[in-house]
Amino acid sequence: MIHTGWQHGWTVLSLLLNSEQKGTDMERQDRGLAWMLQFENIAWYDAGKVRILDRRIYPIEVRFVECSDHVEVAGAIKEMVTQSAGPFVAAAMGMALAAHECRGKSEVEQIRYLEKASYVISHARPTTTKRMEMITGSCLEEAKRLLAQGRTDIADAVRDFAVEMNNERYAQVGKIAKHLVTLFPEHGAVMTQCFAETIVGMMLKEARLHGKDIRLFCPETRPYFQGSRLTASVIYDMGFDVTVITDNMPAAVMKNEGIDLFTSAADVICGDGHVVNKVGTYQIAIAAKYHGIPYYVTGAPDQGHPVVDTVKIEMRDPSFVLQAMGTPTANQNVKGYYPSFDITPPELVAGVVTDQGIFSPYKLSDYIMEPGKLVV
Repeated sequence: MIHTGWQHGWTVLSLLLNSEQKGTDMERQDRGLAWMLQFENIAWYDAGKVRILDRRIYPIEVRFVECSDHVEVAGAIKEMVTQSAGPFVAAAMGMALAAHECRGKSEVEQIRYLEKASYVISHARPTTTKRMEMITGSCLEEAKRLLAQGRTDIADAVRDFAVEMNNERYAQVGKIAKHLVTLFPEHGAVMTQCFAETIVGMMLKEARLHGKDIRLFCPETRPYFQGSRLTASVIYDMGFDVTVITDNMPAAVMKNEGIDLFTSAADVICGDGHVVNKVGTYQIAIAAKYHGIPYYVTGAPDQGHPVVDTVKIEMRDPSFVLQAMGTPTANQNVKGYYPSFDITPPELVAGVVTDQGIFSPYKLSDYIMEPGKLVV
């Protein structure tokens, strides 16, 4: 796994030229979004490598991690090189890389190899395995279809399929954004949590379209600081007023700054209305409830999690909370505690904003799930 630092302009130019040369002619849903939400700048397969923007250090540094095989892609996902919906893009690109790795083998051998790769990549992090299986499984089925046609080197075709699949996901999230922005006041304040990736970009694009003048407050989201580094960067890049706050400020900010709405995406939305998201979401939802501020989560109920008991909360290295961006912040002999996610019960959720409209967390059975559809 190699780290390579590239300038913004060269990265965008070279990769966009590459995409155009491959004949991609679909309407790109990432147009008009912040730089780091462009497809090529999340994760990209080309010529036997996958390059992933290192979100652990962006925007302090613009650096890509280069992976030479699908195991390294899975490792990058596990090590939080990319976060939020980034792993879904990286996973699909990892499948393209796996197709490159097994080129020249028989059809049966390639399928077997890709099945193993699908498992390795989708199980990089336990809490999101169900969603990741949808991504890698779709790529696997496309690879089988291509191989059945007698194609031999299918890596680029799997990559192009991954781009189309991601483009469709952006379009679906765009529908969510339309419903979410109807909840925003003409002039007001919105609090976010962690890095909600695509929905952040799409909701701001929609807010601009409707002339909504909103201020956004982003808790920093320790220990990786996704809120302060990623969410705030996207909001700033898209021309909106944004303020970073520490993770112990949400209640005070709600009281003092007139927050109108709290919103987040989710790593899992269970069929019973429980929301699994970056740790800290639960406490912000409690504070919002106390202050009479509605909490709207964006996404769709997960087919693989009908009830919250099916969710496994990922516990990460506890020593990581004893530092900040590599700088020790506590006595290194004390204990740390680091669950990646927490669970917000449905009574704290005002609504689940989906591509099909806004649902009560108690009536998610009314959402009609299209087979194989991923909305995050």
